Amino acid sequence: MKLLKVWTFSLLVLALLVTACAPAATPQPAATADNAAATPAASGENVELTFNVWGDPEELNILQELADDFNKENPNVKITVTVSDWDTYWDKLQTQLAAGTPPDVFAMDAPLYPDYQSRGVMLNLQSYIDRDKFNLDDYYPEALQCYQTPDGYYGLPRDIQPSVMYYNKDMFDKAGVPYPDDTWTWDTVIEQGQKLTGNNQYALWADLWDMELYWASAIWQNGGEVLSPDYTKTLIAEPAAMGAWQWFHDMIFKYKIMPSPSAAQQFGDPFESGNVAMTPAGHWVVPLYSKVDFKWDVAPLPKGKERVSVVNSVGFVVAKASKHPDEAWAFLKYLVGVPGQTKVTALGLGVPALKSIANSDVFLKQATAPINQQVFLDAMKDAKVKPCFRGYNEWSTLVGDDMTPIWNGEADLKATMDTIIPKADEILKNAK
Repeated sequence: MKLLKVWTFSLLVLALLVTACAPAATPQPAATADNAAATPAASGENVELTFNVWGDPEELNILQELADDFNKENPNVKITVTVSDWDTYWDKLQTQLAAGTPPDVFAMDAPLYPDYQSRGVMLNLQSYIDRDKFNLDDYYPEALQCYQTPDGYYGLPRDIQPSVMYYNKDMFDKAGVPYPDDTWTWDTVIEQGQKLTGNNQYALWADLWDMELYWASAIWQNGGEVLSPDYTKTLIAEPAAMGAWQWFHDMIFKYKIMPSPSAAQQFGDPFESGNVAMTPAGHWVVPLYSKVDFKWDVAPLPKGKERVSVVNSVGFVVAKASKHPDEAWAFLKYLVGVPGQTKVTALGLGVPALKSIANSDVFLKQATAPINQQVFLDAMKDAKVKPCFRGYNEWSTLVGDDMTPIWNGEADLKATMDTIIPKADEILKNAK
């Protein structure tokens, strides 16, 4: 998710040492998604693992608890957990990989997974999955999709992030506009949005830099595609896709119900500040919005020609260079299994990748915010996976950066797209 251009968290670089006790070998249980118990180190020798993720202080606390719990079952395994902000995380990971000293277990954003997997820096987990009969049936297929390769899995998902529409109930009430629901369409947004706009307030804010927030969903809703199935052609300038772009363009410049990126900067996060009535996002913003002083909830994305919601996933991988792959796998299995997903769900940062937990009170009745969590699960019925492909970071940066002048009124939509497509296709070609 260079999403992190759009992520609204202000994150700190933190580190935590989780200390361990003296070694004591314990019996090795069978492990499945339903019984994701830790698999102890077979030798019983003292082992030190490093575990790196991006996140915030609250996530650090939960991961500490998980590491503590794992340590209780595996007293010979000491885990060092490091949580960093997004940019620091990836910069540090690149440096560690180049030096041959990567963390044993680390977080992976699904769209970036193919690039890292192709570099040969991640451990193939398939033999462990087969050995332990680790059951993948309970995972959302969309959560697993990006991690599948012809020779097995090199990573497994922690969560999923379907995009939904967040709305400010107080702004809707004041304007006398009914709350958005599954009957809303693109036309409804424009019609009702004009009633929600005025006095430095807007109906909608969508960060159009990253496809995950809205524009991939809009292109698919209009019958278009982002890329060709073989990831060799950029299709965001085809007629159906251009219809989606025109909808955004009209909301900014014709109907003026959506601020330009430059205008939105004054608000910070325009939804958090109370300056927009609606914004699309995944579940990761719930902890942030839980602190606002107005009433809010979530609804499905407005429907275009079709109903589609983009979905992304965060997962965990084991470094191929790890000196303790067995213990690293055991810990990863703990993180993506029932124990890990149950604890991490309490943070409110995502929808559990395990369907059994997502459909349980652990998720549906979480204490993070009094909102309709079922909306996220319903969005999975029409979900389409955010593209994961080699060259993703360079491709998405090009598209995001080069299109920003359009939304600021500084460049023509069609002319800009005509210049983007050849450059984007060249990136895809070089990434093969």
